[in-house]
Amino acid sequence: MDDKKRKITLSALNVFKEKGIEKATVSEIVKGAGIAQGTFYLYFPSKLSVIPAIAEVMIEKAISLFHEQMDNQVPFTEQLQILIEIVFEYTENYREIYALLYVGLGSNQQLNEWEAIYEPYYELISSLLRNAQQNGEVCDNLHAKRTATLLIGLLETAAEQSYLYDEQNEEIIQLKKQDVYEFAMNALKTN
Repeated sequence: MDDKKRKITLSALNVFKEKGIEKATVSEIVKGAGIAQGTFYLYFPSKLSVIPAIAEVMIEKAISLFHEQMDNQVPFTEQLQILIEIVFEYTENYREIYALLYVGLGSNQQLNEWEAIYEPYYELISSLLRNAQQNGEVCDNLHAKRTATLLIGLLETAAEQSYLYDEQNEEIIQLKKQDVYEFAMNALKTN
């Protein structure tokens, strides 16, 4: 993502968070980005078309956080626990943004871009799974990419239920993290 597009995207993220998608205007977005309004339209045909770029930035941030906290030398069981913590913490910290993304993606018919945006995330988890398969830590007959997609879906759904939909009871959230871990490990374990 080039510098101007990133500035527009980050400004849109801030304006959407502050005002909501419906009340936000392109004028406010370009003002925050420090660019001319015409420049906005070189990158995005409408304010809603910025939503996939915001999702891309969010995925980049999540992957960066994962790389900062992950030690590739620890067993997969520990990597999975770290991954669960990251996904839950990230969802909690950015719950307003996630809510905006879902509203925006649903309203602008760009859901087909979601898979392409998630591709680096899928590849990261696929790589962890392939390494775990080579080390005999998880079942070797699972397809790493499809399993990574399912695993990310499980983790994100559990985190979103905790922070976007349900009351935020910390004790229940901790139990949910443990349930997600146990469920995933049972699904991935070797026979």
